[in-house]
Order: sequence, then C-alpha cells, then structure tokens
Amino acid sequence: MKENLNILLLGSGGREAALARSIAASPRCTKLFCAPGNAANWGQNVPFNPTDFGKIELFITANDIDMVVVGPELPLVNGIADRLADLPVKVIGPGKEGARLEGSKEFAKEFMFRNLIPTARFMTVTGETLDEGISFLESMEPPYVLKADGLAAGKGVLILGNLDEARTALRDMLEGLFGDASNTVVIEQYLSGRECSVFVATDGEDYKILPVAKDYKRIGEGDTGPNTGGMGAVSPVCFADADFMEKVEKRIVEPTLRGLQQEGIPYKGFIFLGLMEVAGEPYVIEYNVRMGDPETEVVMPRISSDFVEILEGIADSTLGLKKLTVTPEAAVTVMLVSGGYPGAYQKGKVITGLDKVAPDIIKFPAGAVRDAEGNVITSGGRVMALTAMAPTIEEAARRAKEAAATVDFDGKYYRRDIADDVLRFAAEQEGK
Repeated sequence: MKENLNILLLGSGGREAALARSIAASPRCTKLFCAPGNAANWGQNVPFNPTDFGKIELFITANDIDMVVVGPELPLVNGIADRLADLPVKVIGPGKEGARLEGSKEFAKEFMFRNLIPTARFMTVTGETLDEGISFLESMEPPYVLKADGLAAGKGVLILGNLDEARTALRDMLEGLFGDASNTVVIEQYLSGRECSVFVATDGEDYKILPVAKDYKRIGEGDTGPNTGGMGAVSPVCFADADFMEKVEKRIVEPTLRGLQQEGIPYKGFIFLGLMEVAGEPYVIEYNVRMGDPETEVVMPRISSDFVEILEGIADSTLGLKKLTVTPEAAVTVMLVSGGYPGAYQKGKVITGLDKVAPDIIKFPAGAVRDAEGNVITSGGRVMALTAMAPTIEEAARRAKEAAATVDFDGKYYRRDIADDVLRFAAEQEGK
C-alpha cells in the first residue's frame, strides 16, 4: 500500500468541493488536483473537462496520479472507469455497465424488478408503444410521473396533475423535449411520502452506509415551483430511524449489491439511493452512481474518519477493514443561486461578504470561480453551498441561513425554509 497518494478529482460543483475538502484533510493525500475545479482552494485546479478522457489519461501519466475520484455522472456513464482500467491507477466509480443504474431509467427499473427491490409501478414507453403508454396513464391515479430514460441534467422528470397534460407531455418527450434522453420514457406511479437520500460506499462485496440526508429540489419555499439541482440539504434525517434504515439495508442495499454480483456487474464506488418513505416503508425512486449534490455538502462534513482510507478500501476491495466514523453533530446546507435559476440567469457577478461569514461555516463553491483579479464570481446557476454544523438541526439551520443572508451578489436567491419540515416532523413526534 502506497502511503502518500496523488489524487485527481473530476468535477466542478459543490459536491466536488465537499469531496475535495475531505480528501485534502487526509494525511494520505500528498497532492490533490481538481479538473476543472472551481473557486475552492482545497486542491490545484487543472483546466480540462472531466469527459475529455484523452487528456485525463495524459495527465495521470504525467503527474504520477495514484487515484481518480469521479464526481459527476457523465464521465461514469461514458465509461471513464473502463477507459482507465489498463493504467496503474485506482478509480472510484463504476464501469459503464454499472453506471447504467443512473444512465438508463429503464435499466434501473428493470433491475429493481428482477431483484425484488421495492419501487413504484412503472411502464417503459417508446414512440412505437405510445398508445400503450397512454392506456397505462389512463389506468393510473394522478399525479403522473414521466421520466426521460437517459441523462437530462437533472431536468428529465415531469410530475403532472392532469391526465390531458400527461398525455401531451408524453408525446412531447418522445418527440425530443429532452433530446435523445427522452427517446424512451418511463411512466411511474406517484409515491406520496417523505424523501431521503442514502449513500452507500461499496467495493462490490462489502459496503458502508454514509450519513443519511434530505435535499430540497424545488426552487420555491414550501416545495413549490420547478425542480432544480438542489436548493439545500440536511443531515441527519429524523424519520430515517433505526427501524427504517434496517429495512433499507435488508430490502434495498443488500439486494442491490447481490443483484450486481449475480448479473456479473463489477461495482466500486458510491450508490445513491433516492428513497421515498411511505407509511414507514422504503421505496426506491432512483439510483445514482455517484454522490448527490447538495447532499454531499452535509454528508461529508459529518464523516470524521479518514475519507481517503474509505476510498482506498473501495478501490482495493478492503472496505470491510476500514473504519467509518460519523459525528453526532447535525449539518444543514443552504444553496445560494443566481437570479432566474433554474431558467436563464446571468454569470460574472462578484460575490461579496464571504469574509463576514462565521469562520466555522463551510463555504463550498459550486458555480463560482476566481477571475484574473482574484475575485470570486458567479459562473453557474447554483453558486455556493453554505454548510453549518451544530449540536441540533435547529441551530445548524439558523446559522446556515444567517450565512446565506450575509454572502451577497447581484440577483442572489436562496430558500429560507431549508430543514423547516424536518423540524416540524420532529416536533410532531415529540408531541405524540
């Protein structure tokens, strides 16, 4: 085992900033490169796209890279792990076949069906089976869930309350609403309940369940308006108690890993389980084949053990020998976004107030970079995740929102109700 590792982290968002912070804190990490990175300063940015596999290969060789950590889904779905298989480098992330769990909603739903993993009733529809799809919609109760089969940058899911709207949307999707991603559409039964995100690190045999989180997808307070990449997150999640998590482990985590093994699909990396808790029972809404965003920004600060040790256990099939320690402190993340997001928005706005935020607030740049003068400026829709740690969720939420009010840029917007629903649920349970 090499004691000192040079590590390349692929990606540029808040998730990658949170991973970079934990990787850089490890005494095992000698040098951390981030491609392309952002305004975070936990590693050295290198200016190439994480889907440019040729440049990645050259960089690995030229810089004696020992480990590649893949942040976003697209390089995984495109086969980065397979491409690097012949190089002497540890890759954190599944190969192309395993990445189909996220890259194809149809594959994921059929995998769940084959392996008896609880999920919503569904049907796969193409242009040739449109009439059958409409009949399936007509057999369901509203609201109606339509999912583009392929990757659509987090925007390929429609939830519609009216049958006529659902029929029209199904036709639009099949006719290219989300490009090639919606050449095939999965119609799904709507599940009503509470969502949470469970992250599993696995070397293909052993696994460790990371802290549970809950994210907030809609742009508006009270969960209104269009979906976004995520407006905030909280961890732990009070309704994901020991009984619920035992069901998750036995009914979802273990059957998922067993199914991958039985189907001959090697898997070394992270599995994100997007879950819905319905009357105490867990159902899988979706798989992702990497850490989620902005959940990573609350999960990683709660992991107090050496994260590089976990990564090495994943790569070397020694995860069962590694120790995962989680702090009891709560974490709450509030995401600052550009005005107009998730629609059209402007870039290049100077971010101020960062020096006025309490020093223990963790600032995770997402769509933020440094300009030639060293100013931090906006470069994306989701600009910066601000994470507060505290003994209680209530205190962490208060401090994260104070920080969100302090940092400023032209057009800044954030949700002021992050974690409020979790606090209400906890209060209701105490009152029973």
